[in-house]
Amino acid sequence: MSVTVAPLDREREIRTRLGWSPSRIAGALVLAAWGALFWFLLLSGRDALYLSTRTSWVVPVAAVLLSLASIGRFASARVRRPEPLSRREAWIMGLMVVPVVLLLVLPPATLGQFSASKRSSFVGSGIATSVGDISTGELSMIDVAAAQTSKEGEQALAKRAGEPVDFVGFVTLYGDTPAGEILLTRYIVTCCVADATIAQVRVVNVTPGEFQSNDWVEVKGTIYPIGREVIVNASEVTSVPQPERPYLTP
Repeated sequence: MSVTVAPLDREREIRTRLGWSPSRIAGALVLAAWGALFWFLLLSGRDALYLSTRTSWVVPVAAVLLSLASIGRFASARVRRPEPLSRREAWIMGLMVVPVVLLLVLPPATLGQFSASKRSSFVGSGIATSVGDISTGELSMIDVAAAQTSKEGEQALAKRAGEPVDFVGFVTLYGDTPAGEILLTRYIVTCCVADATIAQVRVVNVTPGEFQSNDWVEVKGTIYPIGREVIVNASEVTSVPQPERPYLTP
């Protein structure tokens, strides 16, 4: 005499045989951690500290995709043959979460004077400003940086000597910086902070000792390009809060 097992009973029997896979759960947790990080960057606005406006779309896309991947991994974590989590896998997954913890725990910070001293000024990699843009319109720190990448750009900027400018950047001071002068610096980021280069102008006619390194200021004055050096004779230098997006995008 044969016994027929009802479909509902068979499904229930299969479910009772399923077990949670430690390996899949760990993978889902790693994906969830990275998804949470991107949601945090998006909602807090900290993505501006790491990415340019060109690549800021990566943050919301990554947040959504990682969240969906994590949910999918959790949903498939019950299997007939649970996969054990090896010590090697545990170490790898732990290391993958370390950057997440650091970014969440450490206070937000932008690139400043210390980083500027390690990079060359007027590095024009990825700065695609034409000579026509430099010759006309309001001058920006991007124009200043781009002018140093070609002889034509340098000549175009030189023709605008004596014109008024309004620049925002952070103060850079070195041991040999004369009293009454500052270096006004601004980072230019094409993709992310890894490719950051700097634009820098020498500002004269500044009250000695009024500003410290890494202070954000607005400088109004007249511009005088002299070869590769750009001097701004300041008529007004005022403290300003750090911009919401501290890096410029060419």
